[in-house]
Amino acid sequence: MATIYQVSEAAGVSLATVSRVMNGNAKVSERTRKKVEDAMASLGYQPNAIAQSLASNRTNSVGLLVSELHGSYFGDLMSTVENVLKQNGKHVIITAGHVDEKREHEAIEFLKSRRCDALILHAEAVSDDYLKKLVDSKIHVVVINRKVDELDENCFVVDNEQGGYLATKAAIDAGHKHIAYISGPLFKKDASDRLSGHKKALEEAGIPFAKTSMFEGDFHESSGQEGMLYLQENYPELTALVCANDEMASGAMTAAREAGFDIPDQLSIIGFDNVLFSRYLYPKLTTINNPINAMGEMAAFWVLEHVYDIKSPIPIEHLFVPEMIDRDTLGNL
Repeated sequence: MATIYQVSEAAGVSLATVSRVMNGNAKVSERTRKKVEDAMASLGYQPNAIAQSLASNRTNSVGLLVSELHGSYFGDLMSTVENVLKQNGKHVIITAGHVDEKREHEAIEFLKSRRCDALILHAEAVSDDYLKKLVDSKIHVVVINRKVDELDENCFVVDNEQGGYLATKAAIDAGHKHIAYISGPLFKKDASDRLSGHKKALEEAGIPFAKTSMFEGDFHESSGQEGMLYLQENYPELTALVCANDEMASGAMTAAREAGFDIPDQLSIIGFDNVLFSRYLYPKLTTINNPINAMGEMAAFWVLEHVYDIKSPIPIEHLFVPEMIDRDTLGNL
C-alpha cells in the first residue's frame, strides 16, 4: 500500500504540500495540485480520512439541518448546498428537525458529534438564544430563512413581509377587493411575516381585513385544500386567494376546481416560493419567487470562505429580495 511519503517523492513536493492538496487548501497552485493528484492516482494512494481530520483538525464535512426531507423547497436547498460544497471537495451530512425544538436540538448535537467543520441550519423551533450560544462557542454556523438579532453576518434571509405584500398588492392591482388568505403556521416567523405583508397591502388599499377571510394552514398541500373549503363556506364572496406557499396553493387549486371554480376567471390564486412544480400546474401558478437556491448557494460559499479559506466567486449577500412571477392564475376583474 502506497504511503504519503511515496506520493511526496513521486510528485517532487514536500509532505506539507501533499497534505494541503488532500485537505483542499486553496493556497496550492493548480500545477502543483495536478502533480500531487497524478502521483496519488499512479500509486493508487488512498488517504486515511480519520488521520487527515486528526492532522488538520478538519473533517471536510458540513452539517445541514432542514425542517423536512421531502418537498420541492427543501429538495432545492439540499441539492444546491451539496452541489456547491461537493465541487470544492467537501461532503454534506443532512438531518431533519421536523420543526420541533427537542428534535432540532438533538439533530444539531448529532451534527456536532460528527465533528462537522460548519453547520448550515434551517432551524425554526430552537430559540435565538440557543443559536447565539452556538455561534459564541466558536462553531461556524449559518442560518437560512431566519433573521437572528446580532447575527446578521450569519443569516441568509428573504424579505418575507415584502413578499406577502407583493402577492396581495398584485391581486389588488388586478381589481380584486375580496381577497382571502391561507397562511402557514403562525408560530413560524416566515409565515407571520408573509401575513403581515398581506395585511399591509390591504390596509394601504383601504380594504378591511376580515378574520373569516383567513385560514391558518401548515404549509402542506392538504391544508390548502382544507383552507379552500373553509373559505368557500365562511368567505364566499372571495374572488382572489393568496397562499403562503406553493404547496398550499396547489391544494387550494384542486379544491377550487372540484368545487366548480374556473381559474382565473372566477377565482385568482397566488402562491409563494416559485418551486419547480409551480410552472407545471394548470393553469401555471402565479407566485412570489423565494430564492432558496440562492440562499443555499450563499450559505455554502460563506462556509467555504470562512472555514476553508476558499474565496467565494461572487460577493456574499445576506438579504434577498422577493419578486412577482406573473403566470396564469391571476385574472383581472
